[in-house]
Amino acid sequence: MSNSRDIKQVHVPVQEQPASQPEPKARVCPECGSARLMHDSEAAEIVCMDCGVVVQQKLTDRGPEWRAFDDEQRSKRTRVGAPLTYTIHDKGLSTTIDWHDRDIYGKSLSPGQKAQVYRLRKWQRRIRVSDATERNLAFALSEITKISNNLNLPKNILETASVIYRKAVKERLIRGRSIQGVTSAALYLACRQCGLPRTLDEIAQASNVNKKEVGRSYRFLIRELNYSIPPLRPSQYITKFSNQLTMQGKVEEIAHKILGSAKELKLTSGRGPTGIAAAASYVASVLTGERKTQREIAEIAQVTEVTIRNRYKELVERLLFEISI
Repeated sequence: MSNSRDIKQVHVPVQEQPASQPEPKARVCPECGSARLMHDSEAAEIVCMDCGVVVQQKLTDRGPEWRAFDDEQRSKRTRVGAPLTYTIHDKGLSTTIDWHDRDIYGKSLSPGQKAQVYRLRKWQRRIRVSDATERNLAFALSEITKISNNLNLPKNILETASVIYRKAVKERLIRGRSIQGVTSAALYLACRQCGLPRTLDEIAQASNVNKKEVGRSYRFLIRELNYSIPPLRPSQYITKFSNQLTMQGKVEEIAHKILGSAKELKLTSGRGPTGIAAAASYVASVLTGERKTQREIAEIAQVTEVTIRNRYKELVERLLFEISI
């Protein structure tokens, strides 16, 4: 009979944790209930010190691959950088040699070192864009960034549009088409995919590209990349119109209720979402006393006054509103 104690391995199911969270720590042993647990970093296990049960095994070390024994070593070996992004052609992983001409200690470089750093800087700038695909991505992604800045679009729209354009480049769909047209179409597709109400006219105006070309490129991307884009809902435009017209929240709430009732009566079917949303905003502004003219709403919604007037008459007649003009 051996004096050494046998170690039994008990597999305890552990839920997978996201990469940003630390490894879960066991509190008590599932066999004996003891809280005296030892973390064996060499074997990547947690072992009970009383009964020898392996509580957890194959633990993942989420720390850095280097070791530091004091603060000075830790500060020297720590590596940080910008996060990964699809809005830059090299995903933000390239390095940049600055123009200060100083070494790591802040001292000025000698003339010979300055010439050498100048050559390094020049070739580093050249090799960042190595082939035609990289040049295409560099120009196109800068165009997407410029258009999104003109429209004040959020970061997720910019990232989504960059991914869409990268897919188009990977499938070789850009050949024979203008980069500005495809970038504008990718940005409009990203807005539709993320549920952000932006019209083709706004995208075309911000990118200085013909609306027909943007629409043609948009339909081409949807067909070739097999995207399934849900139709626009008029309720998505209500908040946008209310903010641009500086109307109160009560007007927006009533406009949403009007659209809900119109949807139940199937008044929104076959109608343009911007026209029906503009008419609902006009009716809500009249009902709350914060009257806006049809011309003001038509300029914001980029529809004609006749469209608002027709949709407005349908809503008033079917929903039985009493409005004094």
